[in-house]
Amino acid sequence: MNLFPRTLLWRSVLLIAVLLTVAHLAWLQIFRVSEREPRARQVAQQIVSVINLTRAALITADPAKRLSLLQELSREEGIEVHLGHPGERVAPLGDRTFLRLVEQNIKRQLSPDTQLATSRDGVRGAWASFRIDDDEYWVFMPRSRLERTDPLRWVGWGALVLALALLGAYLIVARINRPLRELTGAADEIGRGKTPPPVTETGPSEIQTLAHAFNRMASDLKRLDEERALLLAGVSHDLRTPLARIRLGLEMMDDKSDGVLKSGMVRDIEDIDAAISQFLDFARITEGETAVADGDLNAIVREVCERYARAGKFVATRLEDLPPLRLRPHAVRRLIANLVDNALRHGNGEVEVSTASQDKMAVLEALDRGPGIPPGDAERMLQPFTRMNAARSDAGTGLGLAIVDRIARLHGGSVQLLAREGGGLRARVELPMNAQIN
Repeated sequence: MNLFPRTLLWRSVLLIAVLLTVAHLAWLQIFRVSEREPRARQVAQQIVSVINLTRAALITADPAKRLSLLQELSREEGIEVHLGHPGERVAPLGDRTFLRLVEQNIKRQLSPDTQLATSRDGVRGAWASFRIDDDEYWVFMPRSRLERTDPLRWVGWGALVLALALLGAYLIVARINRPLRELTGAADEIGRGKTPPPVTETGPSEIQTLAHAFNRMASDLKRLDEERALLLAGVSHDLRTPLARIRLGLEMMDDKSDGVLKSGMVRDIEDIDAAISQFLDFARITEGETAVADGDLNAIVREVCERYARAGKFVATRLEDLPPLRLRPHAVRRLIANLVDNALRHGNGEVEVSTASQDKMAVLEALDRGPGIPPGDAERMLQPFTRMNAARSDAGTGLGLAIVDRIARLHGGSVQLLAREGGGLRARVELPMNAQIN
């Protein structure tokens, strides 16, 4: 399972997010290290001030009033002063760098004999000792007086700044990526044989250059396609006119003439006319027909197979229920007819057409019992003007399967030429049920 995003937008956002997060954490670490020593001096100064004031108050106060003075300090300032005693349990400072800096500053200002502890006789807090004559005293201060006030607030502000930076990165990348999405959609339309409107030439200079080059390419392709269609139309007109005269001449020939020669010439003319029709079909697949939203694929299959039945060619059908599909009906009829023609030509008289629904795809299959197509040649057989050199290489233009593939791609689908169990070919066409075509 690949968790890395597939789209350029989210890949860019993820990389920027990682960069911003690393930079944010690095700055937090730099801030923590740089402010550690000043904060240690500040905490040490607070402890030293408390000890000096407490020590001075105890020294100058009347011995009879010392107890009340200590009680007042505890009540007003939260500072407690305890007399040390033998056997007391003291927990020394840990190995944290900050605590060591605090200890060094306190000992430098007071005395090297000053002790610091995080716990005394089981009571946790900030403990510091001082001496008056031979007596040792311990000053206890709550940790709240020495720690940062509301440290989570700064973490929250940092997280908010990071979130705003990530939102800004997303908006910037999305704006830069918008022309690329438009280019992707236009390229997909060209791949399906349509001519998209010119894409907007906006954004950074690189994107503008790419969009301009794409528009020029699309314009050139449209011009070449129009020239090709015009050429084919002209060729078909120029060829069909003499073919019609030849057919008329053959029909007017004396019945005593060679009937075999006459019928052969008629078949040749029909083959030439069929080839011209396929050329025109291939050139005009994307022209002149609007897709319908409620197309019935099974009805089209039945219509085509009934037409073959009237011509004395039996085609078996096995049709499952399908939902309405967005189709170009005439183009789909050509697709099915080309599949059936191919199967009848090479299928040894046994042809079947089936439909099914699988994984949100409408599946159309034409099955025969012919020699089949080797797996290595299956992709090549979908190219225009391609024919097998072996068993399936009789007369033809090599455009039948290419037309099938082009119509399938026009509907957002695909074609596969597979081996059939028991021998033969299984031509499989998959059409998405939610295809968006014009």
